[in-house]
Amino acid sequence: MSHCHDEAHAHGHGHGHGHHGHDDHDHDHDEAPDSDLVHESLYQRIDHDNVVCLNETELGQGRDVLKPWHEKMDDTKILESDADEQLIMRIPFTGMVKLKSITLRSEPGETAPKKMKAFVNRDDLDFDSAESTTATQEWDLVEDTHGQVAEYSTRVAKFSSIRSLTLFFGENFGGDTTRISFIGLKGEFSEFKRDPIITVYELQANPADHKVPGTKDDLSHEIE
Repeated sequence: MSHCHDEAHAHGHGHGHGHHGHDDHDHDHDEAPDSDLVHESLYQRIDHDNVVCLNETELGQGRDVLKPWHEKMDDTKILESDADEQLIMRIPFTGMVKLKSITLRSEPGETAPKKMKAFVNRDDLDFDSAESTTATQEWDLVEDTHGQVAEYSTRVAKFSSIRSLTLFFGENFGGDTTRISFIGLKGEFSEFKRDPIITVYELQANPADHKVPGTKDDLSHEIE
């Protein structure tokens, strides 16, 4: 399990929450201009119409907190859990994504999420299966970010071919409900590519299809 002490820090402060690890992604974004952060934002690469949030108090709240970076401090749109403190977010993309970090902002205190699990290309998870399934990565979250956003780095090698991302917030710091005001995703994006081999195969008959099974040539024909 990867802990927030290694991978999270709040923007807007001269200190992080704990020490940084030794991988290339752990560096202090406090000194980075907002333009760099916007450049890596995946906001425009999210298929917003098909975002699903389970256990939100009102339909569309989950989608609403996937805001552009310049709205990260806007508290007019809040995601709040309904029946209990748990939330699941299913976030599809319009292409293939390499995810570098997940940024969160929530109100400090008991309603802030305490745990986060991320799953790659798993759109089938409900609350029971999210509890029992091994996550691609999970984090202990920061309780008090002093009103700023906290960024959690991913193990990029495990998040390099993402069509969809599922986030599971399993518990908070003691509140009846969980409240989140901003979720931001940073990384790299590439368009889906169609496989030209499939196209050629569909348009042209393959001589191998017409061989009689059991003959010598049966194993010698492969699609190139």
